[in-house]
Amino acid sequence: MKLGIVVGTRPEIIKMAPVVRACEARGIPFVLIHTGQHYSFELDGVFFAELGLPRPHVNLAVGSGEAAWQVGVMVQRMAEVLAEERPDVVLVEGDTNSVLAGALAAHKLGLQVGHVEAGLRSFDRTMPEETNRILADHLSDYLFAPTTHSRDQLLAEGIHPARIFVTGNTVVDELLRHRDRAARPELFESFGVTPGHFALATVHRHENVELEDRLRGIFRGLAAVARTLAVPVLATLHPRTAAKCQRLGLDPEGVRVLPPLGYLDFLGLHANATLMLTDSGGLQEEACCLRVPCVTLRDNTERPESVAVGANLLAGAEPERIVLAARTMMQRPRTWANPFGDGTSGLQIVDLLAAAFGGRTPRA
Repeated sequence: MKLGIVVGTRPEIIKMAPVVRACEARGIPFVLIHTGQHYSFELDGVFFAELGLPRPHVNLAVGSGEAAWQVGVMVQRMAEVLAEERPDVVLVEGDTNSVLAGALAAHKLGLQVGHVEAGLRSFDRTMPEETNRILADHLSDYLFAPTTHSRDQLLAEGIHPARIFVTGNTVVDELLRHRDRAARPELFESFGVTPGHFALATVHRHENVELEDRLRGIFRGLAAVARTLAVPVLATLHPRTAAKCQRLGLDPEGVRVLPPLGYLDFLGLHANATLMLTDSGGLQEEACCLRVPCVTLRDNTERPESVAVGANLLAGAEPERIVLAARTMMQRPRTWANPFGDGTSGLQIVDLLAAAFGGRTPRA
């Protein structure tokens, strides 16, 4: 068996790392394809180095652009690579344009598709990610659902049960592997914070960055959290978000804007934060696993499991709701269960594919 492993953004690199390592451990050949969707492929390089991963075999160098153009170019370039490499299964992860393009290109070439992190739904069709994940799921031959909740969602959409495998989420594999070495004393000194006495924030979703009222509301909320909790808020921002904040003159007291960080630095801060405030789906999972209270700066989530166990609250973009959610989460004991797996997801996925190799799962 030969696998094609597609990544395009930093979260995908993190969540596909356990799959790459499992291939190496099992002696299974693979081709690692980076679409270049991320704003800087070179900045992604630190992630491959920190995670101990091989450099991608192929860089499609697509870059940023309008979604339709980006997906179209990715499909064209991906199809050329896949036609030459002919992997038996092409694995995609999550809900980005790279995921949709990888699934489409593979499917059109008659190759089997595996979707890592299948079955997530926000039920908000205005989110581009929702469309991407739905289409990827219904193009896939193997659907690796992180939880029973996501499996049940796939079943409700008519996907054949023989195509669905509950494996947990590969994000847990990486957290358990790197958590201890990420929390270095010099890290906190470099940022001028004390473990357990700062909040961490990220903002990158299109609806939060491009809608001025939402972005202003979020940053007023972050400033209010800093005052209420009497802690600094470290906001590590995507360059697009930082540029928009600069144009709008957003510089709230108590909020320190940081550039994107490497995986280990960010993980070290996250594991020792008193609170996470984010619009990231993956960071909701990470906060739950790390037992860091989470406030989600969105009106919905495709990770309802984190809310159900008490690790997360939805706050939207209104300052009052953000502060109320922060206060509520800070009062909760950090004793919630982790619904996202035991840290063996990468091996499970590769072993399931190895066992299934030679036959196709039923199509709906």
